[in-house]
Amino acid sequence: MNEQVIQSLISDLALILMLGAVATVLFKKLKQPVVLGYIVAGFIASPHFALFPSVASGENIEFWAQIGIIVLLFSLGLEFSFKKLVNVGVSAVISAGLIVMGMLGLGFFVGKLLGYGLVDSLFLGGMLSMSSTTIILKALTDLNMRQRRFVPMIFAVLIVEDLFAVVLMVVLSSVAVNNTVAGGQMLESVLKLSFFLIIWFVVGIFMIPSVFKRYRRLITDEMMLIISMGLCFLMAIFSVNSGFSLALGAFVMGSILAGTVEARRIERIVSPIKDLFGAVFFISVGMMVDPTVIVEHAGTIALLAAVVVVGMILFGTVGMLATGQPLKSAVESGFALTQIGEFSFIIASMGTSLGVLKSSTYPIIVAVSVITTFTTPFFIKSAEGAYNGLVRILPKRMLNALGGYSKTANNGELPEAREIWKNVTQRYFLRLVLYSSVVIGIYWVCADYLWPAIDKGINVCWDNILWAAITLVLVLPFLFAIMMPPIRSSERERLIELEGRVSYVPVVIMELVSGILAVTFIILLLRKVFYGWASVLASLIAIIVATFLFTPALRKHLARLERRFIGNVNVRENHRTGHGNTLVSDMHLAYMVVGHGCPFAGDTLQRAELRRKYGVNVVNIERSGTLYPVPNGDMRIFPGDTLGIIGTEEQIEKLLPLVEAETKSAQAYSGEARFVHYALTHDSDLIGRTLSEARLREDYSTLLVALQRKDADGSDHYLPPTPEMMFLEGDILWLVGDPATIKPLL
Repeated sequence: MNEQVIQSLISDLALILMLGAVATVLFKKLKQPVVLGYIVAGFIASPHFALFPSVASGENIEFWAQIGIIVLLFSLGLEFSFKKLVNVGVSAVISAGLIVMGMLGLGFFVGKLLGYGLVDSLFLGGMLSMSSTTIILKALTDLNMRQRRFVPMIFAVLIVEDLFAVVLMVVLSSVAVNNTVAGGQMLESVLKLSFFLIIWFVVGIFMIPSVFKRYRRLITDEMMLIISMGLCFLMAIFSVNSGFSLALGAFVMGSILAGTVEARRIERIVSPIKDLFGAVFFISVGMMVDPTVIVEHAGTIALLAAVVVVGMILFGTVGMLATGQPLKSAVESGFALTQIGEFSFIIASMGTSLGVLKSSTYPIIVAVSVITTFTTPFFIKSAEGAYNGLVRILPKRMLNALGGYSKTANNGELPEAREIWKNVTQRYFLRLVLYSSVVIGIYWVCADYLWPAIDKGINVCWDNILWAAITLVLVLPFLFAIMMPPIRSSERERLIELEGRVSYVPVVIMELVSGILAVTFIILLLRKVFYGWASVLASLIAIIVATFLFTPALRKHLARLERRFIGNVNVRENHRTGHGNTLVSDMHLAYMVVGHGCPFAGDTLQRAELRRKYGVNVVNIERSGTLYPVPNGDMRIFPGDTLGIIGTEEQIEKLLPLVEAETKSAQAYSGEARFVHYALTHDSDLIGRTLSEARLREDYSTLLVALQRKDADGSDHYLPPTPEMMFLEGDILWLVGDPATIKPLL
């Protein structure tokens, strides 16, 4: 790369970042989403805006934008984990599936009406089917509606939509490459994706949390940044080599890291990189905005914006109703989803790079996103009026039916016996999928790498026997795991207590399916050595020999592997609750993050009296990356601190919700809240006023945690806030709130 190219690259980056900085400040002041500011900055930096210098090379921006997509998807993955997917439940999956499939079909139909081709219409449907997490979060925060009943379900649906979007990108890229919609090829792509996702997650969850746990104290923030970004780009490259996209690999690695105890730390240190390259990506989106195209396709843009709004309201409401949500929550959810955002841009960028979309599609989608972003707050606020209108219009019988369905669907408690069978079935299918994927993965690696090496290095007639033997030894433990009894002895005994007997029909069916699957795997493996019925006989002999010779050792080894895997899956939750971190007897060590609503936030450990009130001991406090071991009674507890607490399981369960409690003011400012401190100068309006007179909480959504004041001897003391406390010059206030709101007070 010569000096001129380097200079061009740097000058283009400097131009777009400076424009982005100015635009974001302006849009922040106008109380509009920052994403729109980036798009405007990109438009100003593009050749379509002649009044301002444009970038020298579009290839430079494309390079930075691709990195931006990788980092954005990695950051989205950090907010998503399979543990979180399990927690949001089947309802979110069903709702998100109905919304995505409905909008995909509607978008495809509209695309055909507009004269688009088959592939273009599919891409259009994909772009119109994804709501924007960023825009919804911003709108709900600005409207102070984060505490509303429908919001948790909205976020759960958005989590699942992110996963669907990644799958959709793989399917659409396959369609684009083949330029046709072949059911067999699409099914093959989805199965291939599913297989690789399982393998990546099994290997990643098995290895990465264990490494982090072992070397945690040696890894500084700088090292963690290098490790996490290195893993991100490594998985992105591995994904490409496996036939998928860079973005998919980045998302997968983010999701793997999201399940580790270091997830919060990684999010914090990666955040500046995400902000930088995310800004570059959205600015590159704005550079695609062509006013000529927008004017020429104004009718299409208006139509697509209407399709997004109407379609999201319709399918969002129906999707929520289908999973048992009350009518009011369903309507509010549907009205909140009325926009498209970052994934639409990514899908449009992918379609453009693959050469299957018209050049005009990108600016059209950007224009639709801008329009729906501006209208989102309006529709969120109008949801309650729409609900009231529906209540007046709909027949009373229908309203009663919807209410009854909602109560029935949400009353999900099962009898204990059914709950046991549900757990057995879930564990069986999970084990079947995981171990089968591992077996297929081992076979694939041995066939592609081990076989050529043996064939080339050992040129004898029995090289195929050697390959089969090595592969069989590698897969046998996992085949044995597939055939392990699906029901545990403790579960069998409990079922006998509850029902007097155990129905062995489902158990026999499960064991039969497992046995057939294991035999099939071995037959496929031994085809290189034996033929016909000989391979079947050889596979049965191999299973019988392995069962009799290695059963005790394999059972012990597999149980240890499963415990380690399950422990790694739950490592973040166990770190928080102390489960699996037993010290002696029933004493556990848990790490809790202090919330802004914690009743003893701002108090010293001595005043909090955690040992007397809750029976627990604080063994360390971590604050801003600094660890304070065995703190004394004078040390204060502040929001954001991580407390290392020793106690019994019951004591920790009782204390945890108190420590992690949030205040309404902190939730309302969740996008802006900071823990800050300010010194009062002589010209501050607060001097001479009491805390009750200042009305910090009521009028400014600001929480005073503690007041630091010097004594006559110059030593500092922290005073707990009281209504009659008077502010003096030189006081240092420790506050939680929006710095922009706090600063004018001081």
